[in-house]
Amino acid sequence: MSALGRCCTACSRGCYSCRWRNRDNNQEAKCGCCWLFLVSLASLLSLCWMYFFLVAFNDREELNWKAFRLMGHWVNWFMVLVIVYAVISCYCVLLLVFALIQAALKAPLDLHWIHMIFLFCGLILITCGVTGISLKWGERELPVVPLSLQATGPFLQFGAVGALTLLSWLVFQSFHRTQKARSKLLIAVVFGGVSAAIFMWPCFIRSPCLMAKSDLLDKPKLLGHRGAPMLAPENTMMSFNRSLGCGVAAFETDVQVSKDREPFLMHDYNGDGSKKGEFLLRTTNVREVFPNQSFRDSASLTWKELQRLNAGEWFLKTDPFRTASQLSRREQEAARNQSVPSLMQLLRLAQRHNVSVIFDLYSPNQHNDTIDVVDTILRSGIEPSLILWLPSAQRRYVSATAPSFIQYYASEQEMLDNGGKHLNMRYSNLSTQKIRELRRSNVTVNLWTVNEPWLFSLLWCAGASSVTTNACHLLKDMERPHWTMEPREYRLIWISVDAVSVVIMAILCYIQRKKRERQKGYSHQQDGDAASFLLCTVMTRHVS
Repeated sequence: MSALGRCCTACSRGCYSCRWRNRDNNQEAKCGCCWLFLVSLASLLSLCWMYFFLVAFNDREELNWKAFRLMGHWVNWFMVLVIVYAVISCYCVLLLVFALIQAALKAPLDLHWIHMIFLFCGLILITCGVTGISLKWGERELPVVPLSLQATGPFLQFGAVGALTLLSWLVFQSFHRTQKARSKLLIAVVFGGVSAAIFMWPCFIRSPCLMAKSDLLDKPKLLGHRGAPMLAPENTMMSFNRSLGCGVAAFETDVQVSKDREPFLMHDYNGDGSKKGEFLLRTTNVREVFPNQSFRDSASLTWKELQRLNAGEWFLKTDPFRTASQLSRREQEAARNQSVPSLMQLLRLAQRHNVSVIFDLYSPNQHNDTIDVVDTILRSGIEPSLILWLPSAQRRYVSATAPSFIQYYASEQEMLDNGGKHLNMRYSNLSTQKIRELRRSNVTVNLWTVNEPWLFSLLWCAGASSVTTNACHLLKDMERPHWTMEPREYRLIWISVDAVSVVIMAILCYIQRKKRERQKGYSHQQDGDAASFLLCTVMTRHVS
């Protein structure tokens, strides 16, 4: 072995086994194969789990919000989990790399006990994470994974083919080195099955972005989710003003009604399951202003009392989207002095800029509050067609009192029952195929909450009419989806990549076979030379 080979062997053995000397032991070799399998499994699981977190990054605030409801304190738990599992993934992958180097250099795979402990701890943390997310967040978030595969599937397949091609060298090496027929058969069957699955993966990819470019519809309109919450405190006038700079088509907000019947903007409310008195805790300084009081819901405070609350300082303290540092000093000062706005203030802003308004109505008394909200809208003087009415309570009353309001529905069935043509749903609750079918039926489809460009690109390809977003400043500059490809073009690339991989693997297999044959020939020659030498020695002694 060359000096470089000995150095690589010693380094990889030191990192993987914490041993610097080679030790030959058949029992350790068998255990080493088992640990290699476990390291490979842990690496695969950790990478899949990290992939889940990357695609779930769009909904990170939902996880943080659930944690806030449980603990009453705002912490960016999503980023904490991402960092923890990123460390686990990097550790497992590095361990696998060292193991593969060991295998390539034909060194023993005796994993050190410290790595064994860390490996099991990592698997336990991943198991706990999968269980916790599945129980508390799975119904909403797990459907995002198949959706993300429509956006990343073609490129993941190309990467998998590349990884398979590189690893085939080790597989062929093990195959030709193995003497037992059963072992050879097992290696051939497993490798052949994995290869077939990876090569034929595109047969099961159904992405809306595999389309003719002429079929691409106009870019979906942007609706500012509580304004522009990455640029200013949510549901404040500063936030809605910042969203105007993104060219939003509508303001999305949340309306509640005060004790003295004034509709105001606030998302958090007691009816969502949070503790009593904490419906204002996340986005206001209610504890400082009313330290000895506990408010059950919005009807517990008058509008004058609400005006005493600061609705912006929390944004600079908690920095929920890690964007507060991007604000200028002037913008930070403006954010620090925001108050709770009324619905009338928002309606007048929307009227001046000809922007629509869509909102949820959070209320313990839907009947009376609906009447007050409709009355406020009509008194504001805003064009009625700019109001996108979403609350399902008292919809008949709203239709009769303000027939020019555009009725939006939160479920397809409710829309069909009322003969509507406007749908507002979570993006993961509609398949891309269903979105396309609805658009063909002239249904306006708005999807919430879409923050990541890859997701926006996918829904653009699917034909979404508009999206509600926290990241209007990021999506406004997109002129086209991240990628679109003609189906015929994709098939050509797919077949070409697979064919090149097969050719390369065939060459590698041939090289390994020839190398093994040369090693056997050299071994036989050495055995023959030794036998000849022994025979000559015996004959010489006999003659003597």
